[in-house]
Amino acid sequence: MDESQFKTLRELAKDGTLSQRDLSKRMGLSLGKVNYLVNALLGKGYIKAKRFKNARNKIGYMYLLTPKGVSEKVTQTYKFLQRKLEEHDRLKKEIEALRQENHEDQRKELRNQGGLQ
Repeated sequence: MDESQFKTLRELAKDGTLSQRDLSKRMGLSLGKVNYLVNALLGKGYIKAKRFKNARNKIGYMYLLTPKGVSEKVTQTYKFLQRKLEEHDRLKKEIEALRQENHEDQRKELRNQGGLQ
């Protein structure tokens, strides 16, 4: 499952009554991309669509996570969290290295200006 599918699954778990148009606005994706993602999740059996009549007397769909979808969401959430924690650790190390480099550069600059012995 790619990150776009994972985020779509998460959004539908929060609110399965979102239209694809609302979902595309919320996720910042095109309507066509959201339609593709929803159909992929339907095809994998992670969600199912139920028709309902909404307040504007239009037929809409409610997207419900299947047991398989709930299980996949739990698995993907764990993997996503692990990736983000690893990324966080790498960024902390990179920031610390940049701080050290900057500190050394400042000391060299002061030395060159005769400020430090």
